[in-house]
Amino acid sequence: MKIERSSKMAMFKRAIFGDLKAAANKKAAMGTSLIDLSIGSPDLPPDERIRQELSKQAAKSDSYGYTLSGTAKFTQSVADYYKRRSNVELNPQTEILQTMGSQEGLIHLPIAFCNPGDYVLTTNPAYVAYDAGIHLAGATPYYMPLLEENQFLPDFSAVPEEIASKAKLLILNLPGNPVPANPSDEFFLEVVEFAKKHNIIVIHDAAYSEFYFEGDRPISFLATQGAKEVGIEINSLSKSFSLAGARIAYIVGNAEIISIFHELKSNLDFGTFQPIQDAACVALDHAEEITERLRLIFKKRHQILVEGLEALGWNVTPSNGGMFIWAKYPNQELNDIDFVFDTIEQTGVVLVPGSVFGEAGKNYVRIALVQDESLLQDAIGRLATLNKVHA
Repeated sequence: MKIERSSKMAMFKRAIFGDLKAAANKKAAMGTSLIDLSIGSPDLPPDERIRQELSKQAAKSDSYGYTLSGTAKFTQSVADYYKRRSNVELNPQTEILQTMGSQEGLIHLPIAFCNPGDYVLTTNPAYVAYDAGIHLAGATPYYMPLLEENQFLPDFSAVPEEIASKAKLLILNLPGNPVPANPSDEFFLEVVEFAKKHNIIVIHDAAYSEFYFEGDRPISFLATQGAKEVGIEINSLSKSFSLAGARIAYIVGNAEIISIFHELKSNLDFGTFQPIQDAACVALDHAEEITERLRLIFKKRHQILVEGLEALGWNVTPSNGGMFIWAKYPNQELNDIDFVFDTIEQTGVVLVPGSVFGEAGKNYVRIALVQDESLLQDAIGRLATLNKVHA
């Protein structure tokens, strides 16, 4: 039997994370302890109240039917959370849609709104799942570079008119992965104006909205005047509430966009397990208390890495949120991929090369805040040794 890939498979590159894991395992087999700062999967457990609710609901015999979509209880908790946290009013019946993790939603959204030949505006660098969704829809990505001189925010004035006129979607992620840049009210107003001018749907990926270290929390796109007219926001409980494996998220905003996407979703899945939705309600209903505890931990981790790396001569991108450090390493003679594999070999510290997120990520690395303080201090010490080896 001859088995062949579809032509569409040519659009998908093999992810580097498997190669990083293989190199790390090889180093570990030689007796080196690893410090893995590559994958952005929270290392902290969910709040005990969340776990207790999940366990209680899962023990019930009537909890195992199809949910089909978000339960009324879940969508109401999302609406209450947005009202409390961002002063955004949402209709639970028409302006909220539950998804099976934000990655599922992000990958499928372009299918609902794009035809072959349409453009999708996305950033460079950007989270790798965006490209996957764009390619599945047969659309064409147009990359807006995130440059230091623009505070790592896209410059819409640089998008050619002929591209903007053919664009159907604009995907933003603030604070971002891999670049943890923060938006301002003025920036989001510019987004709304640009979207209205060119009739473009805005998708704001707010997965890191609870990850901030000083002052006010990152702004919800939907809190911007006119935002509901042009777009949606997708948010996940994976990062903010340590529920990565539970796969639960939601889309909020423009009712027509959500209705169209709901049509597609009804053909793809039958909803998230009810006990997970009930546990998510506990998380959202107690968000302020739960996320404050997590922020204190991640703030300290962020401080240790930033101060330690800068002391070693790394150029760390300024940030006040997100789950990652985005930094240029000192030895720019090595490209970022070679640098990362050399770092594993020399120190056992696992990072992610910036270029896997786009051409503009060359000579950067992404570092996840997913180990405790003592291990991060150890990682800085090992990276100091790496500098001496390269010297």
